[in-house]
Amino acid sequence: MGTPLDSREEQAVEVLDRLYEQYPEPEISLTFSNRLELLIAVMLSAQCTDERVNSVTSALFAKYDGPAAYAEADQEELAEDISSITYYNNKAKYIRSACTDIVEKHGGEVPDTMSELTDLAGVGRKTANVVLQHGHDLTEGIVVDTHVQRISRRLGLTTERRPEAIEADLMGIVPESEWKEYTHLLISHGRETCTARNPDCKTCVLEDICPSSKLDHGVDLADGSEW
Repeated sequence: MGTPLDSREEQAVEVLDRLYEQYPEPEISLTFSNRLELLIAVMLSAQCTDERVNSVTSALFAKYDGPAAYAEADQEELAEDISSITYYNNKAKYIRSACTDIVEKHGGEVPDTMSELTDLAGVGRKTANVVLQHGHDLTEGIVVDTHVQRISRRLGLTTERRPEAIEADLMGIVPESEWKEYTHLLISHGRETCTARNPDCKTCVLEDICPSSKLDHGVDLADGSEW
C-alpha cells in the first residue's frame, strides 16, 4: 500500500507536481465559444460524458442564437434537441428558465458572481465554478466532479463525501493558484489511469504516495466510491 506524505498539504503539492509532469497542458474538454454556450454545456454535462455533450451541442448551438432563443423555445422541441442527454426533459426546463432570467434580470449576459449564477435554475456550485473559471477568468473554488471526488478520497486528501464538503476541504490544502488546474489534472488522471472500477495502479505516477494503492495487498476494490 502506498504511503501518503506527512501532511495533506504536502500530499496535495506532490500530487500536483507529478500530475503536471504527466499532463502538462490540462484543459476543459467541453466545446464552447462564449459564456452562454459554456453554461449550457456544463448544465448538460451533469451525469453525462463530455463527448456526448459535445456531439449534441454542435447542432444545438447552431440552432439557438443567444439566451432569448432558448427562453422562447418550445419545451418539447428543446427537449427533443437534447434527447440523447441524460435527464433531457429536466435539463431543457432548466435551460429555458435560466435563459429567461439571464434575459430579464441580467441584460442578456451570463452573470459573473457565484450567488447570481447559483440562483439560476439547474446551476449548482460546481457548474457556477466552471463558468466563473472558464467564462469570466475568476476562481472562487474547486470544481468537484466525480473524478475529483473519487481520486481525492483515494489519495487521502479528504474523507468527506458530499461535493460541497470535499471542495471546502480541498480549498484548505490545495494552493489557491492551483484550484482551477487541480480539477483538470484529476479529470485527466481519472480518465486515463485512476478509473472508477479498475484503476491501473501499476502504471500510476502516484502509486507510492497513494494510501489506496492495490499493489501490495492484492485486493481489487471494485467500488471506487468506497476508496
